[in-house]
Amino acid sequence: MNIAVIYGGRSGEHEISLISAAAITRGIKKENQVILIGITKDGRWYLQDEAEYKRICSDEKAALTIKEDSAKAVSIIPGAKKNAFVCGGKALDIDVVFPALHGTYGEDGTIQGLFEMADIAYVGCTHLSSAITMDKEKTKMIWQSVGLPVVPYVCVKRSVVLDSVVYDAVIEETEKELGYPMFVKPCCAGSSNGASKANNRRELSFAIMEAFNWDDKVLVEKAINAREIECSVTGNSVTFPADSDVEDVVAYIPGEIAPSHTFYDFDAKYNDPDGAKLLIPAELSENDLEKIRKTACAAYKVLDATGLSRVDFFIDRDTKAVYLNEINTMPGFTPISMFPKMCDAAGLKFSDLVELLISEAVARYEAKNKLSTSR
Repeated sequence: MNIAVIYGGRSGEHEISLISAAAITRGIKKENQVILIGITKDGRWYLQDEAEYKRICSDEKAALTIKEDSAKAVSIIPGAKKNAFVCGGKALDIDVVFPALHGTYGEDGTIQGLFEMADIAYVGCTHLSSAITMDKEKTKMIWQSVGLPVVPYVCVKRSVVLDSVVYDAVIEETEKELGYPMFVKPCCAGSSNGASKANNRRELSFAIMEAFNWDDKVLVEKAINAREIECSVTGNSVTFPADSDVEDVVAYIPGEIAPSHTFYDFDAKYNDPDGAKLLIPAELSENDLEKIRKTACAAYKVLDATGLSRVDFFIDRDTKAVYLNEINTMPGFTPISMFPKMCDAAGLKFSDLVELLISEAVARYEAKNKLSTSR
């Protein structure tokens, strides 16, 4: 099978993608042909040399790089299926794409829509569920609509800050509704980019302005004294046929993050090796672990998620209440990432996880191709 791993991208998580994609590439079984396509920070696509594949396979700690060569620029032909990706006038012959891309232009439905137009199999959620889950406000609204618990929040749109009277009124209402401290984050960004904690009005205004550097909508949430719990989920929530082990929706062993930082920010996630303790399984009773798994599956299914996601929770230390925080449709695959670690704790080894995700992508593509598109 010819598998294209696409990485990099126009995202604040570009560097994380280089690490995740390297791990994924090493996890692909050697009987497959791997094609590496790097996307630069300004959005240009380049086919990488075979030497790059050999380099990262020979070094478990190596991250991928992107070599820019105009002769290796990649273009896409809509509807061309396996021959959709073209480099130097020649089709690359790709069976399935593994987009190891995080955040904007990778996890938000844009590239998934491109794959749909190309008519090629790809790993992960569809364009619709990717777009919805990238927007934290819309995700919470859908979860609330079916009775799933979320932390109280207020969404502030950029238009609000253009009118000082309206802005002041929104701030006052937010303070009244949520109270300090609060967490502020962009609605459509990942890896805690642009996120910060506010303990008073001055800090809240600074936090909102910082978040607006990343998105046109900002989510302000009530800060709770919380434990951070995560749960890996795989499968096809739209069909999940009873006779298919590949597409069955499965929630794995939940884990807990105990950050040493003020909160689990970008630095704690990726730069500081002591930024957090990762506890798998989470220190919860078996009943509570099962509750997390069931809620994760429910949160995954209502969003029509497919392929994989990491569902994040808060447990209030004071009231013991469980809240859904957010869902990541292309979670990190770095050596310290929780998603593969939780799967591994349940007995699904890294290479088997990668193979499962690829097999699920092919199965979903084949099933979709049986649907009618015209009379």
